[in-house]
Amino acid sequence: MSDDGAVRDETEREQLEAELIERREAALARVVKFGDPVLKSRASPVVDFGPELREEADRMIAIMRDALGVGLAATQLGVLRRLLVFQAGSDSAPTGLVNPTIEWLSEEAVVAEEGCLSLPRVATDVERPLHARVGGFDVDGQPLRIEASGLEARVLQHEIDHLDGVLILDRAPRDQRRAALRALREGGSYAPATEESEAAAAEEHRGPRSDP
Repeated sequence: MSDDGAVRDETEREQLEAELIERREAALARVVKFGDPVLKSRASPVVDFGPELREEADRMIAIMRDALGVGLAATQLGVLRRLLVFQAGSDSAPTGLVNPTIEWLSEEAVVAEEGCLSLPRVATDVERPLHARVGGFDVDGQPLRIEASGLEARVLQHEIDHLDGVLILDRAPRDQRRAALRALREGGSYAPATEESEAAAAEEHRGPRSDP
């Protein structure tokens, strides 16, 4: 490859990255952020199915993708309707789920770090069942049942929490919740992994300790 070709490829890559960042920022600007009372409100069941609902789901999927998210609840856009969309993997199709209900959760649970589009630059550890069965309807009003595991189960539980007015802060360990709230108030960032890294760095800086 010539130097001109390499420069051209690098320029195109930078332009693509800039476009992705711009689209993500535009999508995130449409998402309701922490502090808005709608995020603590319980959404109402959907009673009307039709083209309008499908358009709303398509709009939510577009925002979710542009924001580089894996799930989005209607309440995060200020709409108090029990509608969510999710796409837990790049190989899976985006799905709209209406009036979702958790029918079953496994006893086996896993702790994992979760972020949220409504809580910018903040993540906390959340313990959730590893497997879940969720019922509801698709955007055309047809019954839908999802047997989910791993990330998909976590995403569904996360988004259904949103529809019930529950945030990851409500499920986080108390110390992480305090740290995350402080970061949100101050416009900073917080993640358990970052906290652990900083603690390890401080320990290394102090050097080895001798036994008393």
